[in-house]
Amino acid sequence: MKAIRFANEDKSQETFSSALRKNVNNYFKENNISQNANSAMIIKTIVMVSLYLVPFAFLLIFNPSSWIGLICSIIMGIGIAGTGMGVMHDAVHGSYSKKKWVNNLLGGSLYLLGSNVLNWKIQHNVLHHTYTNINEYDEDIDSKGPIRLAEKSELKWFHKHQYIHAFFFYGLMTLSKTYNDFPQLAKYNKHGLTKGQNGKPTWEYIKMVFRKVLYLTLIIGLPLYFTDYNWWQVLIGFFVMHWVAGFILAVIFQLAHVVEGADQPMPSEDGNIDNEFAVHQLLTTSDFARNNHFLNWFVGGLNFQVEHHLFPQICHVHYKNLSYIVEKTAKEFNLPYNLKPTFGAAFMSHVKRLKELGRA
Repeated sequence: MKAIRFANEDKSQETFSSALRKNVNNYFKENNISQNANSAMIIKTIVMVSLYLVPFAFLLIFNPSSWIGLICSIIMGIGIAGTGMGVMHDAVHGSYSKKKWVNNLLGGSLYLLGSNVLNWKIQHNVLHHTYTNINEYDEDIDSKGPIRLAEKSELKWFHKHQYIHAFFFYGLMTLSKTYNDFPQLAKYNKHGLTKGQNGKPTWEYIKMVFRKVLYLTLIIGLPLYFTDYNWWQVLIGFFVMHWVAGFILAVIFQLAHVVEGADQPMPSEDGNIDNEFAVHQLLTTSDFARNNHFLNWFVGGLNFQVEHHLFPQICHVHYKNLSYIVEKTAKEFNLPYNLKPTFGAAFMSHVKRLKELGRA
């Protein structure tokens, strides 16, 4: 992987970055508040984790009918998505708390969802946040089966109608992670990315195998042992739970980066992106539905991706207020601020981009 630099001869870009940091820091100083989680974030944590664990405990204790069990699986899927977006995401970025053990504990909720923290740190914190929307660097816009998300990736005939079929395959996101974490970690081990996170490649692989086996034993084995469901009913519930979670997560992720106005720049031959890093983040991300209170709460600030990419060390509960500061500062420097006013507008923008990416 060729090293990439972010640089531009226009000194106003560097000035923008400095001015933005100053304005954001002043916001926290003037209001005398922490950049980390507040009491509302703690309440959200309890709610989200409960949405996942309480229906599961209900299934094991009360052994309800299959239809009630299916509803529980759907609620658990919503809980997985909510925990991933609103708890794990901040914790793995280290923005939930100043205390490392709190971030490690809550970041470990990813193991309860069937995935692996180290993989997430490398894929998301390192690759996605460093090389946002750069083809072959940012894995989030890699082609995913029959879905083409990058302008420079290979176009195939079945991409033509991806704006229709993509949404089914989005639902397979978390389910596929239960297996795809293995080849992904092997690749990270090979390229030295695991060592870059102070991990020992072989030991990290062993730990991941153990955690995956434990997860599947609990999430599938306990219902088989404690309830009257047939094995195929348990597997259907497992699939539905993951499909609901994957669909929610994938759609929210895509509305932030694969929409109109979110650039997909390519480095020059010498590995340079012709923008300062902060400007690159501004140009490759998008906010949406800023005034939708429920969405702001449920998706963990992922509808404020501009702010998150500029300030990943700040807890998402502050992003809405910061968005006005970022927008004002960007306009002062004649830089674009990509904001879709509603969820519907962002969704339709994503559908339009899928159509464009599915055609020559």
